[in-house]
Amino acid sequence: MQAIPVIDLMGGQVVRARMGDRASYRPLESPLSPTNDPVDVVRGLLAVYPFPTLYVADLDAIQRHGDNFQALRRIREEFPALHMWVDNGAANGSSLHALIRADLGTPVIGSESQRDSKLIAQHRDSMRIVLSLDFRGDAFQGPQEILAEPALWPRRIIIMTLARVGSGAGPDLGRLASIRSIAGGREIYAAGGVRNAADLAALKGAGVRGALIATALHERQIVAADLQAM
Repeated sequence: MQAIPVIDLMGGQVVRARMGDRASYRPLESPLSPTNDPVDVVRGLLAVYPFPTLYVADLDAIQRHGDNFQALRRIREEFPALHMWVDNGAANGSSLHALIRADLGTPVIGSESQRDSKLIAQHRDSMRIVLSLDFRGDAFQGPQEILAEPALWPRRIIIMTLARVGSGAGPDLGRLASIRSIAGGREIYAAGGVRNAADLAALKGAGVRGALIATALHERQIVAADLQAM
């Protein structure tokens, strides 16, 4: 199973995400980094473990308040071997292609940013993009047709449980099992609530391909030995 560290960008800096309440996000303070500058934070994460992939949420772009392309380019230049999954709220072909042309990594299409299933349908069974199925509580965030039609999905799926992000509540194993049962062999990645090595083991046992983690790394609840063992 793959562990993928997460950074959330707002105003060119890394913020600490908690329970999907973006208005309350504050600058990240972490023992892994001297500042909340994206390059410093990524360097701190890579000092814990040589992660091959980084997930980045451009919160300004997702909320239509600008973007963090400059910060993304700085990360790309500083860590050229690091592959990024980038969610910048792409909701149509032009915005998705702009991200692809920028050559910053693999685009993540978030269900919460979509008005219909057309963009996702254009990339069914693709390995070039990742689909994030976003949930807030029990409510799916996005058009129901996306959730109802697994045949439209690409090969890699993130199950994003926003209310569990940074909450220490543990991963939503029930929802993950439910989505996996209809996913037709697609790769499933868990996001939200991962607390420790026991949670990683539970996800691996549940057949999850990978887990997105942030708070547990910054709070040193998941350390290099846990990642090496996994």
